[in-house]
Amino acid sequence: MGNHLISAHGGHLIQRLATPEQVAELTERTAGAPIVTLSERSLSDLELIAIGGFSPLTGFMGSGDYAAVVETMHLTNGLAWSIPVTLPVPAAVAEGLTLDTLVRLGDAQGRVVGVLALQEIFAYDKEREAEKVYRTTDAAHPGVQVVYGQGDRYLAGDVWLLERLPHPLFPTYQIDPAASRQMFLDRGWRTVVGFQTRNPIHRAHEYIQKCALEIVDGLFLHPLVGATKSDDVPAEVRMRCYEIMLEHYYPRDRVILAINPAAMRYAGPREAIFHALVRKNYGCTHFIVGRDHAGVGPYYGTYDAQYIFDEFAPGELGITPLMFEHAFYCKRTGGMATTKTSPSAPEERIHLSGTKVRELLRRGELPPPEFSRPEVAAELARAMRITEP
Repeated sequence: MGNHLISAHGGHLIQRLATPEQVAELTERTAGAPIVTLSERSLSDLELIAIGGFSPLTGFMGSGDYAAVVETMHLTNGLAWSIPVTLPVPAAVAEGLTLDTLVRLGDAQGRVVGVLALQEIFAYDKEREAEKVYRTTDAAHPGVQVVYGQGDRYLAGDVWLLERLPHPLFPTYQIDPAASRQMFLDRGWRTVVGFQTRNPIHRAHEYIQKCALEIVDGLFLHPLVGATKSDDVPAEVRMRCYEIMLEHYYPRDRVILAINPAAMRYAGPREAIFHALVRKNYGCTHFIVGRDHAGVGPYYGTYDAQYIFDEFAPGELGITPLMFEHAFYCKRTGGMATTKTSPSAPEERIHLSGTKVRELLRRGELPPPEFSRPEVAAELARAMRITEP
């Protein structure tokens, strides 16, 4: 069987994980070099650059690519890209650095995790980035809040990740793009649909995943486990819910569960494109785009994340979006449906979403069976310490 996988974005999968020989060389060359401490988001970005999840990026963006992405959703070479991947630092930190040198990248515990070949330091307009990327300058938006609160300078240059550590919570689900691609090949999957979520799985998720699975060979469940809002359900709870669903309600030979180490931007439409391109790098040919994908609060229209795909030329993204309407539980037919498939009146529909599930949990209430499978509801109750009446 030949290699029938979709190409990574830009043509080939980037690999910036240092070899043992490179680690030794870089460690020697950077002895005494300044250390820049990375935020949780920047650590996730470094990891995804290194493993190829952000192909074709080989490092943090320079001013040219940054401006092109913010203004046009393309890199300077014309390739589609919707979210800037940048390394912010305070101006005082930037002033202590020298161009064309190597900089050590550290985590919050002081461990050196990577190296940056510093090629550029540049200032940027925070409000312009917020307006273009997030479609709002409101500081209450969680993504805008991050931009406003971060450093005033961006560092740019190629990076190396010095060590690929097992994920502290989900080591068995830490499947990098090269590995997921091999798994798809081994299973003979020619078409694979990716699914992104930061919420516990509910019946609407299950419905659109299985609708998508009817037309492709496999489903790549890829929940995001990087930084999210403080009121989002913890990643370990979400992953356990997926394990329960796969055990009871999905065909095991058609589904792969893996973690996405990315941080959420909550950028709505632009993040839908971003999520699709990342899943293309993992080997997916299709990507599910549902209601208010990557949205938050009132900032985006229900289907804005679907409309944005029309702003790109046919074939430009290289991955096929599968658009789904807002699914609901139909009381008349006794199952999940959308307005395309249900004859019910509005009052016969129970609409559900991750937001509603979180609201119920915060109130100490269990999601009803129309929202969540009973085993998932029981797990949420246990994890959130809700006592059933």
